[in-house]
Amino acid sequence: MNRSAAASLSRPARTRAATPVSLQHSGALRPALGLGVASLLLLGLAYAVATTGISAALFPVQAEGSLLLDNQQVRGSRLVAQPFVGDGYFQARPSAANYDPMAAAGSNLARSNPALQERVAEATRMVAAREGIAVDDVPGDLVTQSGAGMDPELSPAAAAVQVKRVAGNRGLGVEQVQALVQAHTQGPQWGVFGQPRVNVMTLNLALDGLKNNKAATGAAETTAR
Repeated sequence: MNRSAAASLSRPARTRAATPVSLQHSGALRPALGLGVASLLLLGLAYAVATTGISAALFPVQAEGSLLLDNQQVRGSRLVAQPFVGDGYFQARPSAANYDPMAAAGSNLARSNPALQERVAEATRMVAAREGIAVDDVPGDLVTQSGAGMDPELSPAAAAVQVKRVAGNRGLGVEQVQALVQAHTQGPQWGVFGQPRVNVMTLNLALDGLKNNKAATGAAETTAR
């Protein structure tokens, strides 16, 4: 084959290669939109409605926030700490968020930070003076903040050092308050995870209920006389 014949055969091939191929996008738009809408309805709406409904049916108290009621009024949640004013109440752990659930956070200070060490030392002296105990006897969870600042629970030791103060300010016997603390002491989760703990929220509400029951009993006795 001569050069002219080879050139004539190669020209159409180069022409075909240089011809642009147009892709049709209109056919792929409808499936993409359909998949997006279906995903939004199934995962963004149907899944949320289903899981919310199932959790409300199986765990109604937890689904509502584990709220604590007193005379049909919400006093708090067993999952969230809050401050109590008065020496007749058990005090919870300190909170870096000032017990605000919308600002839940820790101090993010390292254990070697001088500001943290100074704050813990000052808090330890204050707790020791408040409870009438030695500084070395102050449990650590009464002067340290939890990671979220919303921990509603204390160790049994931290509750025990407050019994005498609470009992004295409420006019109750120490043994009576100790029994109440013992009744509200929970063991490790499922008997395996964590440590024994006392929920400060439920304990303080039980104390208020005990006071109300005593008042009602006293009124009944007065009426009977």
